Amino acid sequence: MSDLHEPELRKLNGRDEYEAAIDTLLAREGRTLRIFDKQFGAAFGSSERSAALRRLLRAPSAARVQIVLHDASNLQRDCPRLIDLLRQFSHAIEIHETEPQAKAAYDPFAVLDNRDYVHRFHYDGPRGLLGLNDAQGALVFVQRFAEIWEASTPAISGTTLGL
Repeated sequence: MSDLHEPELRKLNGRDEYEAAIDTLLAREGRTLRIFDKQFGAAFGSSERSAALRRLLRAPSAARVQIVLHDASNLQRDCPRLIDLLRQFSHAIEIHETEPQAKAAYDPFAVLDNRDYVHRFHYDGPRGLLGLNDAQGALVFVQRFAEIWEASTPAISGTTLGL
């Protein structure tokens, strides 16, 4: 693993490498995880991914998870473990869906603590990049996430009433 001050960049080729990079990100210690994607697939419904998110949320650092999807309609069906986490940690997880003006964003990414990120260049393409200890590279995604977040609305809630 790299020294904390030296960025480590790894090219990703394919969906499996991208999913492994997301798992790498989730295995790192952090306080704020921001994820943008078109839609979550089965990987976010897995017990391993759920356990990694639970570990992050239980950390003593008062972690937060913010997720923005273009389409969140499948979460109840395909990601019940994520929905359970949302109910249990409703104070720390928010899931939004993009408004029409943000639907043009096409490159999924996740960023942890303004230093580590995973970026897929297009949601239909296999190529991407994992950046670890790369604060300068992560800043771009933190800023983009803030813009996408502003152009989104709550999609699903951890409460029964949806409030």
